[in-house]
Amino acid sequence: MAFDFQFISTTSEQQNNTLIQYIQKQHPDILARIAQSASQDIKQIISQNVAGLLGTLPGENFNVQITTDRDDLANLLASAMMTGYFLAQVEQRKDLDLSFSDTDSLNRPA
Repeated sequence: MAFDFQFISTTSEQQNNTLIQYIQKQHPDILARIAQSASQDIKQIISQNVAGLLGTLPGENFNVQITTDRDDLANLLASAMMTGYFLAQVEQRKDLDLSFSDTDSLNRPA
């Protein structure tokens, strides 16, 4: 998976966005590694979220085409990325909760 953030226009609002500036400075290999580290559960949720935002007509029965401008596409991408980061943190917290619950049972007297 490769990312090309050059499509993001340089409006004054986006020039002041430190997250966009940070992402644009990252090497594509780093961003690809981050994307690959996402679990299948996260990828499925993001896919469902984006499909919900775009609409879900089955492609085999309809000739579906989506047209948008650069700014709206950038907003959609940013939304998907933030959803991914949020879900990754929730998944990490879930794993920690499970780990701690396992250690609690080890510390209890039998």
